[in-house]
Amino acid sequence: MLIAGYLGAGPISDAFIAAFRIPNLLRRLFHEGTLSMTVVPVMTDHLVRRGRQDAADLARAVLQLSAVLLVLASLVCALGAPWIMRALAYGFSQQTRIFSLSVDLLRVMSPYIFFVGLIAACMGILNALGHFSAPALAPVFLNLGMIGAVLLTVMVTDSPRSWSYGLAIGVVVGGSIQLLVQVPFLIKKGVYFWRRANWRHPGLKRIRAMFLAVTFGGSVFQLNTLTGTLLASFLVEGSISYLYYADRLVQFPLGVFGIATATAVMPTLSRRVAEVDYPALKDSLVYAMQLVSLIIIPAMAGIIVLREPIIALLFERGAFDARASRLTSDAVLYYGMGLWAFAAIRIVIATFYALHDARTPVRYAVVSLLVNFILGLALMGPMGHGGIALALTLATTLNLVLLYFSLRKRIGPLGMRKVAAIAGKSFLASVMMGICVWWLALKLIDRSTFYHQLFGLVASIAIGILIYVILSLLLQGREVFRLLQGNTR
Repeated sequence: MLIAGYLGAGPISDAFIAAFRIPNLLRRLFHEGTLSMTVVPVMTDHLVRRGRQDAADLARAVLQLSAVLLVLASLVCALGAPWIMRALAYGFSQQTRIFSLSVDLLRVMSPYIFFVGLIAACMGILNALGHFSAPALAPVFLNLGMIGAVLLTVMVTDSPRSWSYGLAIGVVVGGSIQLLVQVPFLIKKGVYFWRRANWRHPGLKRIRAMFLAVTFGGSVFQLNTLTGTLLASFLVEGSISYLYYADRLVQFPLGVFGIATATAVMPTLSRRVAEVDYPALKDSLVYAMQLVSLIIIPAMAGIIVLREPIIALLFERGAFDARASRLTSDAVLYYGMGLWAFAAIRIVIATFYALHDARTPVRYAVVSLLVNFILGLALMGPMGHGGIALALTLATTLNLVLLYFSLRKRIGPLGMRKVAAIAGKSFLASVMMGICVWWLALKLIDRSTFYHQLFGLVASIAIGILIYVILSLLLQGREVFRLLQGNTR
């Protein structure tokens, strides 16, 4: 909201968002699962087979080696910023001021690469040891750092360009706090990271062997988003910003429910594989998919129906005008259509990694990237930035379908009829809810003042949730109670 209010959707916001794509990519890539998906299966296997002390030794080796490599990565990012930005947003290279600003901002934010990589390693270690709260809380401190930086910078200068530099510094400060929060919990779990580590630990070799494949296979969504940034840099000013703000809105339910479910289920899946209990593995997979369907499908309906008033309430102030709201809502529509696929694919990929199979997600990631680029290129002409958003949705859906059939071929029938039953009824309830909410929004949402707008939107959402809960209980009451009680069978 603050970025939209002060930087709006123009050349300076485009420059910051394009530069922020690199640290933000690594945050999503590492902290939201990919690095932890490499660490968790191997650490869980060592924990089950060799005991807690061996797992702690492995954790210490992971942290120390990661620290060395991440320092080098941060230096490479700072020194290579012009070439990185040229590759990421080539359309900017013809606009000298925007390009030079984006390069400077990327250099300022490059230390965040060090922090976010270590945060991700801590997340995988703590999750494998059964602790989830500290890693889950960490992103709050990044947000607080950015919010504090914006508020402080606008107090001392009235230059939007200076605000963008302050925001970049806030990213680094927030990242450092994110990392410090993990330290007490690592020590409590017996991971004394300052002691000498065995860099030849057999578990570390297994992690290294999986890392590149897991990184690429698990990062397909983020890489497709980067492709969208590249294509949007050739469109009119503000296109990158519209996609970014739309992505922020869609990431809310995805981060709260979709990514959280995949993160929470990963240690369980890894333990089932270590115990060679494939029926239980399938039960855990089906349960996670059912839970996501129950929550994400109505979120899809709500975001699509209420996208314009939500964006207007959150962002439409200061430099962010009604036109920017309308254009951002176009991207939300096409991103929102793929929300279920965005959430479900993370669970399916987590299952492959629990099975120590990193190659299959990589193979289909390449297909998804090619499809996203081709569709984005084809659709951006007639549909603008909306076509880029739609391309991401279609490419992710295709990737999910390919991964599903590959997983089914590997471990047999998955029991997806149970998922389809829950998803079908959730979809029916969500459509009926969406129609009611659309009618309510027309009657209740008054944009004359902020408070009228807030009241109307909150009332529409609250009534929509109530309608969905009632319909879900009528259509599938027993299944809902089973899922909420954590019963996987």
